[in-house]
Order: sequence, then structure tokens, then C-alpha cells
Amino acid sequence: MSLPACPKCQSVYTYEDGSGLIICPECAFEFKAEDLAAAEIKDAVGNVLSDGDTVTIIKDLPVKGMPKPIKKGTKVKNIRLVDADENNGHDLAAKVDGFGAMNLKSSVVKKN
Repeated sequence: MSLPACPKCQSVYTYEDGSGLIICPECAFEFKAEDLAAAEIKDAVGNVLSDGDTVTIIKDLPVKGMPKPIKKGTKVKNIRLVDADENNGHDLAAKVDGFGAMNLKSSVVKKN
């Protein structure tokens, strides 16, 4: 059985200790394999998202400091999954055409 890569640094050199924890020797992150399933990020309709996916915005999103919102139906390419706890609940990072780099919530996108 192969062990999953570290969810923090993506290292493939993880190992399991005797207590059921999986440990990353590169960043010292400890996790359980069961926790990875709970950490999946899903879009508004329940599809699992991953780095590099293309998504579509499902509703108009006002952007602070901009005169117009991001329109419903806008496609966003090459998303990155980020830690929502560190980004005020936003769990995706992407570059939106006409708006630049920003963080988005997975609840307002749909996977293509």
C-alpha cells in the first residue's frame, strides 16, 4: 500500500509510525489518512476540486475597490487550493481575467 503525499508540502516521502499517524520528514507535518478525505475541497455542486482545474463562477461577485463585479459565467483557469483558515474562508487562489490574482470560495464556483 502506498502512502499519500503530504497535504502541506506535497512531499512523497511520508512514512507511517506505529500509532497510525503519517509523518512527513520534510516539513514534520503529522496527519491521518482518514483526515485527507475530510479535507477535500468541493465546488458548489459537490465535485471534488484539485490544483490546475478550470472552474466557472456561478453568481455575480462584487469586488471591493472595483466598479463592476465578476460576472456569473466567468471561467477561471488553473486554480490552486489554499488553506481556508489562513485566507478568511477563501479556499481557492486564481487569476481572474480583468481582475487579477484573488482568492475565491469554492461555494461560488462550478468545476468544468
